[in-house]
Amino acid sequence: MPAIQVPSPAEKWAGQIREVTLGGNGRKTVTIGGETTLPFLQYEGAIPHKPVVAIEVRDMVPPDWSPVIRKAWGDVMDDPVLWAKKAVELGADIVAVALTSAHPDMKNTGAAEATELTKRLLDAVDVPLIFYGPEVAEKDNEVLVAVADAGSGAGFALGYCEEKNYRTIVASCIANGHVAIGRAPIEINMQKQLNILMSDMGLPKDRILMDPTTGALGYGLEYTNTIMERLRLAGLQGDAMAALPMINTVGNESWRQKESKAAEGVPVAWGALEDRAEVWEAVTAQTLLNAGSDILVLRHPKTVSLIKKSIDALMG
Repeated sequence: MPAIQVPSPAEKWAGQIREVTLGGNGRKTVTIGGETTLPFLQYEGAIPHKPVVAIEVRDMVPPDWSPVIRKAWGDVMDDPVLWAKKAVELGADIVAVALTSAHPDMKNTGAAEATELTKRLLDAVDVPLIFYGPEVAEKDNEVLVAVADAGSGAGFALGYCEEKNYRTIVASCIANGHVAIGRAPIEINMQKQLNILMSDMGLPKDRILMDPTTGALGYGLEYTNTIMERLRLAGLQGDAMAALPMINTVGNESWRQKESKAAEGVPVAWGALEDRAEVWEAVTAQTLLNAGSDILVLRHPKTVSLIKKSIDALMG
């Protein structure tokens, strides 16, 4: 009986995700993107750069943070520079700095403080840096422009650029050689439209990251997962405005949920707070990693270790 020829089930895609590089100007660089296949399906195409982990650092400790996080990091949280240095020691490929103190309801700090911190961080660590504003449009423009100027040429990623508030940040990225993070509210067409608007200003597509708005386990994760999969499929099918790397603020979303903060008044079946909280972040991170995330911004050192091991195993 003649052998039966079984056709290969491997998909071949027409498109490729753009490469984006953070860092430079004498500092370490991290390049992401470049995929010609879905996450970790290396038998179908190329994955030239593995996903990377950023550790979130804040310029002040928010009063509502989980005690589990405070315990994990200890006193270094009181100084963002020491915190960043510790993050690098624990394996951060990138340090993501949130300028929380600039929020009007916090310390209402401004350009001077943001500039000083940027210079201190540039002196203290040599990995690429991400900077997030306080998510108040006027303050974002003020502090992120100051950061962009202070680190001109250092290849930061700056966020967030949103449809109502992208022009000033994108202009600073163009002028100073930085990468812009565009965030749309879990909707593929709105994300693509934002990418078009940013590109039309003259920002090269290889200096744009997409944050499709991250949802945590139990709090919108399935919506984020679906949109990310659709964006990656569209990009691989040749849609240039979807063929951009993705970043997810996993720690921020996971650790603000009650399951990561509540130790009392919860069902016994939930288990110990510390274990539960760490797992909440790890499961969220792994899910989005499988959906196509190129940069995962994490908080807890144990999660960082788990996810980096997972990435290495999947890439191997």
